[in-house]
Amino acid sequence: MTRIRTGAEHHSLAAKCHEQAARHHHQASKHYAEKDYAHAAHQSLIAHSHTQQAIFHGTEATKYHAEHYGRATPSAEIA
Repeated sequence: MTRIRTGAEHHSLAAKCHEQAARHHHQASKHYAEKDYAHAAHQSLIAHSHTQQAIFHGTEATKYHAEHYGRATPSAEIA
């Protein structure tokens, strides 16, 4: 069963997924430079998956914000 997350939780997860993707892209770059193309491709695929998860969580955070505050993006009024 999937737990319902808040917008802030989705935002935090999106950031973590982006960081993981960056680490895997860095590893892919190292493997590619060493001409280890199979490992480079594998790390790139893992990075792609983390990027897709980050996009999903970012979209969910936006939906949560729109549902609770009536608009898709924050405005100057919220501060």
